[in-house]
Amino acid sequence: MLQGEQAYLDLCKLILEEGHKKEDRTGTGTYSVFGHQMRFDLNEGFPLLTTKKVNFRLIASELLWFIKGDTNIKYLLENNNNIWNEWAFERWVASEDYNGPDMTDFGLRSLQDEEFNMEYKKQMDIFKERILHDDAFAKKYGDLGFVYGKQWRKWETKTGEAIDQLKNVIESIRTNPDSRRHIVSAWNPEDIPFMALPPCHTLFQFYVADGKLSCQLYQRSGDVFLGVPFNIASYALLTHLIAHECGLEVGEFVHTIGDAHIYSNHVEQVKTQLKRETRPLPKLKLKSDKQSVFDFELSDFELVDYNPHPAIKAPIAV
Repeated sequence: MLQGEQAYLDLCKLILEEGHKKEDRTGTGTYSVFGHQMRFDLNEGFPLLTTKKVNFRLIASELLWFIKGDTNIKYLLENNNNIWNEWAFERWVASEDYNGPDMTDFGLRSLQDEEFNMEYKKQMDIFKERILHDDAFAKKYGDLGFVYGKQWRKWETKTGEAIDQLKNVIESIRTNPDSRRHIVSAWNPEDIPFMALPPCHTLFQFYVADGKLSCQLYQRSGDVFLGVPFNIASYALLTHLIAHECGLEVGEFVHTIGDAHIYSNHVEQVKTQLKRETRPLPKLKLKSDKQSVFDFELSDFELVDYNPHPAIKAPIAV
């Protein structure tokens, strides 16, 4: 079984060499393999890629957003995190309230037309300012609805009750560590039609053995260049936090992906990354004496000895 950062790089090589060329909902096109697993021993270091710089602050603030059960991008923007903007922006420009220039297919058009790209950035800046400073607008267009935070913390039943899956799984780990039911699901079939983006990381499960907490994620769809490095680090951080609360050491993060793909406009970036040598992984330090997962803030995390190669930019497919 492939291990660590090299496992990620080998997945990139596999897709480039053997991936099936497929169309996708964004119109970009991908190279794809189906059914792949990687393992990361969290005692060997925090699995943040070193072959390109990955922004830990964005990962941590997004995870805290999920943990809080928040679904509005206002919290993310307040923490200078823009990774969910496009999905909220898409709803606004498709609404009757929007009266600016045509933003149809803005993701692709911004890559192909520099004049359009400048206008798109202008409209996005207007959108972000309104989210940050207009509460009514933020409530209407900043909320992404039934996404991860909602499913993790407030899963709605047919009787109208809410299930706090994350709180329940932590209690289950503490009181019945050998259970095979330490599971949180984000895939709620009833809510899929109303989601800005149906969950890519659909289900995760915890496992306790020898005083260590391990986590396995099943991800239905993985953007291997841009998204998967974030997913690896995010669930590694979640495992650290829950292990800390439950008085356990960390074990492994196991990452199982259904459709693992590289977008056609990321191929050259991936080839650049594969030419680089891996470096020692950083260490995660929790700077606070807080115990509960639900109490942590960004300032409580410190990444020690992170010395990656430079970042590699690539467009996001929306």
